[in-house]
Amino acid sequence: MRRSQVLLLHLVSVLLTATVCTTVFSDDPDPDWELVTADAGWQARDSQGEVAYRGRLWIFGGWFDSFAAPPRDVWSSADGKTWDLVTKQAPWLHSDLSMSLVFKDRMWFMGGWYNGRLPGHSASHAVWSSTDGIDWKQETDAAGWSPRLAAAVVEFKDRMWMLGGTENYYFGDDTSLKNDVWSSGDGRSWKLETASAPWAPRAYHQAVVLNDRIYVFGGGNYVPQYKDFHDVWSSADGVEWRQETDAAPWQGRLWSSAVAYRDHMWLLGGWSNNPSVNHGDVWYSKDGRDWKELKSEVIWKERHEHSAYVMNDRIWIAGGHARPLSSEVWSLQLPANWGQSAK
Repeated sequence: MRRSQVLLLHLVSVLLTATVCTTVFSDDPDPDWELVTADAGWQARDSQGEVAYRGRLWIFGGWFDSFAAPPRDVWSSADGKTWDLVTKQAPWLHSDLSMSLVFKDRMWFMGGWYNGRLPGHSASHAVWSSTDGIDWKQETDAAGWSPRLAAAVVEFKDRMWMLGGTENYYFGDDTSLKNDVWSSGDGRSWKLETASAPWAPRAYHQAVVLNDRIYVFGGGNYVPQYKDFHDVWSSADGVEWRQETDAAPWQGRLWSSAVAYRDHMWLLGGWSNNPSVNHGDVWYSKDGRDWKELKSEVIWKERHEHSAYVMNDRIWIAGGHARPLSSEVWSLQLPANWGQSAK
């Protein structure tokens, strides 16, 4: 047998072996979620702000019901199980469906909705920051973007980015929805990057940063006309956008949560209407085009508007509306070799 034939047979053998190994690895069961606590100590809620900051998980305010002012408490935890009340009453008011993130080693809280004892109801365009959750500095009471709630926010290229949202919650319409994009390096001065991105105006959507791009996906509108999306868009500068897919395999939804973890974007839970249904699914993607569902045998109950974090090489979720409201905390850690197969 000629040397070329021997080499060819050897190459075929190697490829067949690699294929078999990949198949075996892909058939391994997906990892299970761990219930860290069934009762975190704070009152069950949804729509709260959340960040992972200085080795702790944080929650800010949220929603208990539609007939009372939203809570203004701040809690934090180093392990997801034991939570400390940092303050009962922060200075911000609009804590329902607010936007929060970590930027320049500070926690930021902005926008949101208020519906309570004060006359009327309102959205906010105030921006606050803190290093301890107790003392909050109002960076501005009127950011350049219009008062809004349920936008998506990310840190990208050493700036904070605000993407879309709605100017009104229970009483809004399509004109309330936004698809503008703003950025800021200090929380006070905001630059309008584009007044009208090519993705449809929306709220209750998600955004993550991955592959040096911003990804925007899902969301829609709640009232008076329900709509949802399952498209995915990305941008390298916040101005020029490309559509990665117009129909991801997960059902269109509002009020999901999302994180970037292990070089993937992750979509967790949410809610869809017609009929009204909570989701308890988990999807991940490297590029926003190809998605795969993580099918854990042990997982949290279906829910929407829950907090999602990445800390200590784990995904964490906390609270949310699981019918009823929840104060649970769950976490997921992937195996060390996860993602090495052809996922």
